[in-house]
Amino acid sequence: MTKFLLEVDLEQADWDEDTAVRELGRILRYWGGNLHHYALRPGDGSALYDSAYREVGSWAVAGGTAGTPGAAERPGK
Repeated sequence: MTKFLLEVDLEQADWDEDTAVRELGRILRYWGGNLHHYALRPGDGSALYDSAYREVGSWAVAGGTAGTPGAAERPGK
């Protein structure tokens, strides 16, 4: 089974409720529009940053076939 995982550490981010909603929306919008640059193979992933450029989490593609190359961009993109 291959999974797309997006994880944000809300405790480490130390946001109040309004900021958490705003920052999570920003992260989801950004990566929702940026994923087409990735082949989305096991091993692909990236750090996630808030609007102050602090690392607050990561996304990754996990599982699948061992030895599948990761972090490869789609051809022609």
